[in-house]
Amino acid sequence: MKLEAAIKSALEFESRIRDLYIEAVARTDEPAGKKIFQTLADDEQRHVDYLESRLGEWQKHGKISADVLASMIPDKTAIRKTAAALQSKLSEDARGLKQQMLSRALEMEIETSRFYKEMVDQVASDHRAMFARFLEIEDNHIEAVQFELDHLSNTGFWYGFEEFDMESV
Repeated sequence: MKLEAAIKSALEFESRIRDLYIEAVARTDEPAGKKIFQTLADDEQRHVDYLESRLGEWQKHGKISADVLASMIPDKTAIRKTAAALQSKLSEDARGLKQQMLSRALEMEIETSRFYKEMVDQVASDHRAMFARFLEIEDNHIEAVQFELDHLSNTGFWYGFEEFDMESV
């Protein structure tokens, strides 16, 4: 895929997931839920801004700089370190809405991550680093959303793996 088309496609993915998080902020009354969704929306907006600047640079100069893209979402290790300390205090109504929004977000984050994986495999080697960084960030988003969803639902699964009691084994 040519770089300009890849960036434009990436903008579509990032805008869609950002808009989902903005919708979740508007539909959530619970402060902790709002904070989570707002942080994710803000991070996605930074992605949109970054991609728009790279697109403009490409269209103007025929090349892009490899500026570092920071993320507001911690990496997988940090998420896992703090996971055990959290307890949900949501009402059942808030829990259901948050769970619905997180489920939609997880699907979109996975789809976006797949797109970036394809771009890493398809774009010219001198442009792969930008898409590889997006892939890393989106994988962290998946981890964060999956953690929130697992924690919220208390289904007996943790990060998609069934939990079990070591003492009963």
